[in-house]
Amino acid sequence: MGYKALLLLEKILMALPKRVRKGFFISLGALAYAIAPKYRKIVAVNLDFVFEGKIDEKTKKEITRYSFKNLMLNMMHLMELRHMSIEEFKERVKPKNLHIVQKELEKNRPVVYISAHYGAWEFGAAAVGVYAQPMTAVYKHLKNREYEEWLLSARGRFGNKSIDKTNVLKKLIKVMRNKEAVGILIDTNINKKEGVAVQFFGKTIHQTPTPAFLHRKFDAAIVPVTIITNDEEHYEVVFFDPIETPKSEDEKQDILTSTQAQAKWLENLIRKEPKFWFWLHRRFKDDYPQLYAEI
Repeated sequence: MGYKALLLLEKILMALPKRVRKGFFISLGALAYAIAPKYRKIVAVNLDFVFEGKIDEKTKKEITRYSFKNLMLNMMHLMELRHMSIEEFKERVKPKNLHIVQKELEKNRPVVYISAHYGAWEFGAAAVGVYAQPMTAVYKHLKNREYEEWLLSARGRFGNKSIDKTNVLKKLIKVMRNKEAVGILIDTNINKKEGVAVQFFGKTIHQTPTPAFLHRKFDAAIVPVTIITNDEEHYEVVFFDPIETPKSEDEKQDILTSTQAQAKWLENLIRKEPKFWFWLHRRFKDDYPQLYAEI
């Protein structure tokens, strides 16, 4: 879709009632499910790999349909964020366990918020900026610069900043030295040279060690955060207790211990309600490329 066409579509959809706008994006998700067998297969492969074939076909189909639907709802949320007031946002998204963050801020600790592509992740990131503190979130640079500008304008609506993942550690160190917050998604595919090996659903995968590094170097609080909903109208951003690990003379082991604890948090989150995770991406392509060889 051309950028001007996107802006025109946005103008039309934002002028319509919310239920009509939501119906449009849900229909897009249903259409994508119908015409994208490649991505349906990716979801099936991921589910079979993670749950070792223990999920029945009916449940897999339901999760697959929801994966497409939820992706489109997140697209809608980006569009809505560009036009939403902070009062409107607070009507739709409420915080839970905010005292956890407030306690760390009272200690004057910098905070690393870790999260995942889970549920309404675009609303979730915005909610951190609204209820806790503005953060600098890491993202992958997009080839289409106009769409990237559109995307970042939505993500920065309530004070959050974004930095490209290229040479990101140096940038994050600067943020930490200013005792500002950063946000890092821990569920993206990462190559073996950049990640550390952890156990995830009983499988050895690689995950970013950056939150653990920042925790150790700056005594930053690693605060997991996610967002949940029961009706896709009202949302709750949930803060979890900080992931604290000892600081010993063995830096490598400290970082591994912390990263493993983060992986376990994400695993528990997915086990509780699998459908909300973003099963459409090839999360394990660097560790287990054979999974997607025939797709």
